[in-house]
This record gives sequence, structure tokens and C-alpha cells, in this order.
Amino acid sequence: MSTAVEADFNQMPQVLAQQFHCLLKQVAGHTDLFHSERKRCTQPALSLLPELKLRTESASDPLMTAVRFAIAGNVINIPENTRITTRNIRDSFHRALTEPFPENREEFRNSLKNANNILYLTDRAGEIVFDRLLIEQLLPAKVTVAVHGKPVFDNATINDAEACGLHETAKIIDKGSVSPGTFIDDCSGEFLDHYRNADLVIAKGLDNFESLNDQQQNIFFLFPVKCQVIASHTGYPVGAHLLINRIRLCLTSRIPVIMPIKTTAGRFHQPLFINGFRSRPFP
Repeated sequence: MSTAVEADFNQMPQVLAQQFHCLLKQVAGHTDLFHSERKRCTQPALSLLPELKLRTESASDPLMTAVRFAIAGNVINIPENTRITTRNIRDSFHRALTEPFPENREEFRNSLKNANNILYLTDRAGEIVFDRLLIEQLLPAKVTVAVHGKPVFDNATINDAEACGLHETAKIIDKGSVSPGTFIDDCSGEFLDHYRNADLVIAKGLDNFESLNDQQQNIFFLFPVKCQVIASHTGYPVGAHLLINRIRLCLTSRIPVIMPIKTTAGRFHQPLFINGFRSRPFP
């Protein structure tokens, strides 16, 4: 309880989440609180991989089909879905193929043409299976895939990457971080070397988007818009599937940074915005 009382709620939500996650692991006496959930998400994804790989390779535009599938894989989200089945995964991928897509796909293609070293930042377990479809389309460029070395919530780990065969296609490295997303100051020297030397960074999911949107790097973010705050920040509606460049985002972003207002009890009584993003109010 002292951790909750002493926590600094002016920090990014991912930083707070990491602090509470460490506390929960200590209390539970277990280093991987989401082991069974990660396995539960990975199994149906692996069962669909051959089918989706065939659909990707036979598509008129394999690269953008793989991009759509990688984004659609975000439906496999443990906190939001209590039951992951091949049916709801298939439904998500079917919608992905008809979902309106941002107009900057050619910008992405051009970045790929000029990239010799690509760093791919994964998001969650389960959906990392579908990241493989996109990573295979990035070859013959040198692709390095960054995951968490140690379990962090349901984020993809080295074991998850190896379970779907990613180590056969690309080099796998540990971010060296124990926080959701990718906080540069919290990452290992090995990761930073790959990050700084990358011609192109591809970052999956909202955690990576929130933690890296202010970085001076050529980053393309892949994620579905899940709330009105992100919709306001990107200029795209809730539900949209985005492939968006960090530089373009900086030019179009309109949402201001709003400091929190606390009640006498120390709780936030209006949404807290940090770096332009809203965290969940402390209950």
C-alpha cells in the first residue's frame, strides 16, 4: 500500500505500471504473472499463422497486407479480452483488409527502400506472431527485433519471439527495460546501439507510441486508435488503423499538454495529460 500512497502520478502511465508490476511480483513471489495468459494468446495465433502467411504472399500488395495484419494483431490484448479465440482473431483480420488506411503508405515504402538497418519494436505476446508476417516482407534489409528480456505484463519476450520462429528470420535483442513501451533512458547499451544506428524504426502498439513520439528518429508507428485522446492527437478517428511517421505526426499534432489538477485527497478530478496523452485517473 505504501507504494500506491507514495507514487508520483505526474509520471507517464507506463512508468507507474512498471512500479506496481514490480510490487505485485514481489508480493506474489512470481517473476512472470502473465505466463499462462501469454501462452493462451500465442496458441491461437500460431494456429492461424500458415493461413495468414499464404494470404499475405498471394495478395496483390503483400507488404501492405502484412502491415494491416500486424496492426490487426493488436486485438490480442489480455487486459481488454478475457477470451481469445481463432474466430475473433479472424474477424479482426477480415476487418483489417477493408479498413480505410492512411495515405502515407508510399512514404513508408520509400523509407524501406533507403533502409539497410531496420529496428522493429514489438508490443504484446500473441500479436508478435503476426509481426513475423511483416518482418519477412522487410527482407533483405537487416532487421533487428527488440523485445523484453524479462516478463513485463503481457509484453512479448524473447521466449515469445522464439516460439513463433522470429529468431529464424531476424536478430532478436533484449531492450534491457522493465517498463511497458520503450523508454530510451531505461534501455540497455546494446539496444541503444541498434536504435541509434537504425535507418528506420518500426514501433508497434500504443505503449511504444506514447513513449517514443518525441524522439528524433525516423519512426513509423503501427497501432489502432483506441480512444478519443489518441484520435485528437493523430487526427484520425477511433477505430482507425494507423501507419504513421513520427515527423509527420509532429507537424499535425494539435493536442496540448495539460497539467493535472488534484483534489484535496490528492486524486485527479479531471483527465491527466502527460506529453499530450491522457493517463487513467487514480480511482
